[in-house]
Amino acid sequence: MSLTARYLEANGIPTVIMGCAKDIVELAGVPRFLFSDFPLGNAAGKPHDPESQRQTLALALDLLENATHTRTTLQNPQHWDDNGLWKLDFQNVDQIPADEIARRRAEFDEVKRVAKERRDQDGSSKVVAAE
Repeated sequence: MSLTARYLEANGIPTVIMGCAKDIVELAGVPRFLFSDFPLGNAAGKPHDPESQRQTLALALDLLENATHTRTTLQNPQHWDDNGLWKLDFQNVDQIPADEIARRRAEFDEVKRVAKERRDQDGSSKVVAAE
């Protein structure tokens, strides 16, 4: 995404990257970056919270309009929670009970099985269609 933003900018199209991985995005050198200190995957605001999402979008549009120089980072003032403890728990396998890990693994294995089955079906139908 960062490389795409840089390419678009080089061709006259202004961009704003919204993200939750500050070090990675800043290292890539994007022109404008709205950083939200949220769990990965939540750069557009809190899930099921339209007001958080509206505020995040408003910040991104304001950054697009008012950034005075390249490589500008704006910190979203919203907080994921009141105490920041989500950072200790987020994707921390030591905090997840063994039965929950087993359930997630089984769910993931089922998704892979279905994907393989569909891929195999699509592959065989393409061969038949090509004949």
